Amino acid sequence: MTVVSLFFFGFLFSFVGSITPSMLNMNALKISLEKGKKAVNKYALGVSLIVFPQVYIAVLLVKYIAENPTILETLEKFGIVIFLFLSYYFYRESKKAKTEIETGNIKRENPFLVGITLSVLNMFAVPFFSGSVITLDVFKLFSFDFIPVLFFIAGSVIGTFYILYLYGEFAKKIQQKTGKLTKDINIILSILTGFVAIFTFIKLFF
Repeated sequence: MTVVSLFFFGFLFSFVGSITPSMLNMNALKISLEKGKKAVNKYALGVSLIVFPQVYIAVLLVKYIAENPTILETLEKFGIVIFLFLSYYFYRESKKAKTEIETGNIKRENPFLVGITLSVLNMFAVPFFSGSVITLDVFKLFSFDFIPVLFFIAGSVIGTFYILYLYGEFAKKIQQKTGKLTKDINIILSILTGFVAIFTFIKLFF
């Protein structure tokens, strides 16, 4: 197993795992449409910086998670609360956004700090990367030595940044394709985070 292979796997898992609409990439779309490509790149950098410790924690916990599923279950329970809060937050922001646009008073948030904050709140990152590591390890494609782990983390960070960069780069084209959906992205984010919370609740308790 070469370090280059682990870099590729890290990139692939993080990139493919973030392609579908989610809290992080829909925010990248929103920021790009509202503030431009430079702002979304700052946002992507903020998100990616947090991915580094998240992947590292995932690697450290993977053996324990495999042996003791209650750790993953605890993270998922906490994630339900976080995503319910985010669902309410984005719904409230969608109402504010309409008022702010009408009055010309659009809030200027720091995209880099927004990226860091939302990435920290993304409680499913650690379970996701833990699952990725377990999958690779089952097929004897992972090494827990320091250098290979570092390359896997680097690939994961760059993969995350790149997919968010692409969302920002092609935001206008995505807007043209989706029509009304991107006119109120906060509502979409509210629905997405609410759906994740409900899905996780059903998975855990039914």
